Amino acid sequence: MATRSKQPHRSDLAIHPGEVLADELEARSMTQRTLAEAIGRPEQAISEIIRGKKGITAETALQLSDVFGVSAEFWMNLQSTYALTLAREAAGAKRRTLSRPLRKGATPKRAATR
Repeated sequence: MATRSKQPHRSDLAIHPGEVLADELEARSMTQRTLAEAIGRPEQAISEIIRGKKGITAETALQLSDVFGVSAEFWMNLQSTYALTLAREAAGAKRRTLSRPLRKGATPKRAATR
């Protein structure tokens, strides 16, 4: 009988909140410029979020909440989930590098002591 993990299921797929924002704009037939004007931000800031170059801050989450009627927590959860997924990927890569077996006959290097 298989045992179930006590850890909650998490996706290994990192989805930037800008992708969700782009979908929301499309669903509402809203342009980036219209959104930028509605929240008082430069259009470039919206473009950078959508392209994944910039994250969603708490202030932006509040502004998006006002415009779309979706909670600020929703937007912040998207951002934090994305950031955690990337951190897990980076940590996993680092652990795999550190856990490689030593060549036969090699000894681990120790840090120099003062």
